Amino acid sequence: MNKVKLIIDGKTAEVPENTTLLKAAKTIGIDIPTLCFFELKDMNIENRPGGCRICVVEVKGRRNLAPACNTLVAEGMEVYTHNIRVLNARRTVLELILSDHPAECLTCAKSGSCELQSMAQQLGVRELPYQGEQSKYRKDTSPAIIRDIDKCIMCRRCEMMCNDVQTVGALSAVNRGFMAVVAPAFEMNLEKSPCTYCGQCVSVCPTGALTEVDHSGNVINSLAEPAKTVVVQTAPAVRAALGEEFGLAPGTLVTGKMVAALRRLGFDYVFDTDFAADLTIMEEGAELLDRLTRYLKGDKDVKLPILTSCCPSWVNFFEHYFPEMRDIPSTAKSPQQMFGPIAKEYFGKKLGIDRRNMIVVSIMPCLAKKYECQRDEFKVDGDPDVNYSLSTRELAQLIKQANIDFNSLPEENFDNPLGESTGAAVLFGNTGGVIEAACRTAYELYTGKKLENVVFEELRGMEKIRHATIDFNGIPINIGIAHGLGNARKLLEDIQEGKSQFHAIEIMACPGGCIGGGGQPYHHGRSEILKQRAAAIYREDAAKSIRKSHENPFIIELYNEFLDKPLGKKSHHFLHTHYFDKSAGAFIDE
Repeated sequence: MNKVKLIIDGKTAEVPENTTLLKAAKTIGIDIPTLCFFELKDMNIENRPGGCRICVVEVKGRRNLAPACNTLVAEGMEVYTHNIRVLNARRTVLELILSDHPAECLTCAKSGSCELQSMAQQLGVRELPYQGEQSKYRKDTSPAIIRDIDKCIMCRRCEMMCNDVQTVGALSAVNRGFMAVVAPAFEMNLEKSPCTYCGQCVSVCPTGALTEVDHSGNVINSLAEPAKTVVVQTAPAVRAALGEEFGLAPGTLVTGKMVAALRRLGFDYVFDTDFAADLTIMEEGAELLDRLTRYLKGDKDVKLPILTSCCPSWVNFFEHYFPEMRDIPSTAKSPQQMFGPIAKEYFGKKLGIDRRNMIVVSIMPCLAKKYECQRDEFKVDGDPDVNYSLSTRELAQLIKQANIDFNSLPEENFDNPLGESTGAAVLFGNTGGVIEAACRTAYELYTGKKLENVVFEELRGMEKIRHATIDFNGIPINIGIAHGLGNARKLLEDIQEGKSQFHAIEIMACPGGCIGGGGQPYHHGRSEILKQRAAAIYREDAAKSIRKSHENPFIIELYNEFLDKPLGKKSHHFLHTHYFDKSAGAFIDE
């Protein structure tokens, strides 16, 4: 590619042609402020509409200022990024944006993490010289996400993530001028739209226009009620990211400190969703083996490829867009939802606790988990199997509210029996992890041979769509992996068209898998943070003494005492589910 030389603030930069001024400036250490621009470099996710005009720069010989995020370099160009003309324009633009923005920083859920707030501090805006009409839009609260559009600055990052990356199409710009907003079609409520609650719109929103529904108050009330036994489960990806909220480096494992903090918050039992992940492998792995065995024996009616079902956003996605394929995914519940009935019907009854007096709380990297635990099929006479789901960010806020010095906490262990897990289970936090965990168990159960090397490097990585062939003692098993719903769509369309050669496919809704979930600490587009979280997950797996789900002694005990066997009548009742048709028309008010 041809190189272009230009001068930026008196410094010479040499960059490939078709590079933006924003990126050219970064190569020589010059930071240009942005609001609407967003990127995850290694995953080719980029939003550069040039709409906010915060990144304007002066180009010598050009009459008007140019947005650096979408202006391309040219040979010999001279650029000024921080002269008085530019600074004055940025301040004016920001003052105009703030003139139509609620001054609710004290009570805003995004306060402290708001990029608009940070920009006002960076540019020294302390007064608002422009006064006029302010937007008044209804607040929309769905089971997982709150839309407070009065705080929207029309950066359209959420629209980019929803449409271009996830291909869900739940959000787009509607109306014009002062009445313009980003909303679902016909300005319907998010709950009535095809939204999958992946939360990626929340993770990229620079303000408080999109936030999660906070269940912290419900959890505090439950903890304060003496008649209730409150248990908590923690997802694998949480331990690899929670420390970021307390100043620790991304990828710092805080498993033991997290357990200690949860005990100090008052939870009666601190358990691990990893236990339920091992249980998921027992059921989903058995389902995979059953289908493969029948297929290899010539059964033409077997539904292949089998699709993983751990991600509720992905489940919501195929229910909306591919409902005719809902007999292909595994019927196994997600680890969160497997944990609920086991806690209430097995552990609770061993203690003599009525299920309505046991409150199950989950700590999840995912906002779709808030929606999942409210689905009617996961309730018994109206009582949810999992009562409340908190995001990683919400847990961090609870710890801070309780004045717990997180970094000084000792390392503590989970309670048993629902706190013991294997290395395979923690892999669920990474893209490729579920299918790797399944292969560790499925290989041994299918071949009858011991798997000496439990690491399947061919299943790891950050490529959007990955293909691998696993040798099951001479039988090649073709595996597909996708993270991000737009990539999942491509694999599903191949299945529809009869092009798929896979026996099994793992799908996760979020970039990087659960480590990049919509409820994780904000990474602000730094893709290296996702890599560091992924590395932490692999370290935790490597440190485990047991690394195969079927060798978890407490899982073996659970089947012996309660469930009988994988895919048995009792395990099917408690651990499996069914799916629904939510295609076009199902979400429109009658």
